[in-house]
Amino acid sequence: MAERERRTTPPYGGRFVARSRVMDGDDVRRAITRIAHEVIERNAGLGDVVVIGLQTGGVPLARTLVEAFAGIEGVDVPLGTLDVAFYRDDIGLRPVMPEAVTDIPAEISGRTVVLVDDVLFTGRTIRAALNAVCDYGRPRAVQLAVMVDRGHRELPIRPDFVGKNLPTRRDEAVDVHADGVDLGDLLR
Repeated sequence: MAERERRTTPPYGGRFVARSRVMDGDDVRRAITRIAHEVIERNAGLGDVVVIGLQTGGVPLARTLVEAFAGIEGVDVPLGTLDVAFYRDDIGLRPVMPEAVTDIPAEISGRTVVLVDDVLFTGRTIRAALNAVCDYGRPRAVQLAVMVDRGHRELPIRPDFVGKNLPTRRDEAVDVHADGVDLGDLLR
């Protein structure tokens, strides 16, 4: 779980305590490689693809995905970052912390945008990201890649590329990092 999300989770703070490791670092790398191949296959190459990592947890995964594209296809895919803090629908329910950078380095109109995030939960962050992306242009298509889909959707949003489907309870927390994926609790 990204540090910013830990600090902003009601009641405005918490400490993640892992109970179990569900993916190790090798599992995460294999999942990224598999997702990279799936993106390439689905889009018949990478010619019109732009990758955008959602701040904060999706950015490191997006970087790793772009590196995987370079290793597989030898292509440098444009990489951007997106902070959706001001696009969220829970702006009055938790503090807005727009400290992360939004950087869209390429024109996205008419291109396929692959949004990358670490964990898909209710779908509200992705809804906010879709609104934000449209402020930067009109993509031909938007695809979603996540490392973990934990269910509990509140909106009709479904990922196109998933590292691991991980059924969880609503009160559990998932932490994705370079060394793996941990399932645990957020202690307040």
